[in-house]
Amino acid sequence: MKTKHVLAVLALLAGFVVSAAAQDARAIVQQSRDRIDAATIQSRSRWVIAAKNGSTTERLIDQYSKDDPDGASRIMIEFKQPAGVAGTRFLTLENKNGSNNQWIFLPSLGKVRRIAASEGSGSFMGTDLSYDDISSADREPDLDTHTLVREENYNGKACYVIESRPRDSSYQYSKMVQWIDKANKVNYKIELYDKKGAHIKTLETLEFKNVQGYLSPVKTRMMTLGSGTSTTINVEILRYGEPVPEPVFTTRYLETGNPR
Repeated sequence: MKTKHVLAVLALLAGFVVSAAAQDARAIVQQSRDRIDAATIQSRSRWVIAAKNGSTTERLIDQYSKDDPDGASRIMIEFKQPAGVAGTRFLTLENKNGSNNQWIFLPSLGKVRRIAASEGSGSFMGTDLSYDDISSADREPDLDTHTLVREENYNGKACYVIESRPRDSSYQYSKMVQWIDKANKVNYKIELYDKKGAHIKTLETLEFKNVQGYLSPVKTRMMTLGSGTSTTINVEILRYGEPVPEPVFTTRYLETGNPR
């Protein structure tokens, strides 16, 4: 069981053989995605949203991740602060054959709303991440084609540079390019390209920390090119393998916040 986390948006993508001497691109990315083999992941993080004018707003977020009995991932996100968004909850259930199933509960509306697949490129709660970005760590490798395009240093670290192109033209990105450390398979950067092939967003891992024996991303930043905006995710609490009640991953919990 290999549970993924939103921060593991840093470990997307997979697969294409380039030579006997070089590792298969799919295998490299799969190794990156599977570095953290934990039954559950719990975190509290502070998201700092920077506007073009330099002003910032913050969101305090709790997140719970756990695979279902068939190995499909599940993610519950809860907004704790500020008061204007507190009580907002977001649930994503992996669909290995295509777009994930997603729902959101907004206290101001007082009801659960399903997120349509066509909304995948929309901003997630005013951040630089889209709904697709939130669940991208759980995207099935076979939904994309992948190529190991080169090997190069990134911030002094020897990396594989892998390009992934979605097989389904309805996906919001035309391609994704990531830098994965050759030695430990951590993901340092992902570039995201729109339908016209323009580089529109960059996700970078700014800091790692050893947590329970796992080298874990604890500070990441998504930047929207041309807009001057960014969203930085600072992980304040991170725990692996602790029990998470099954009812947390239901639409009932979305509405009530009660796992019983």
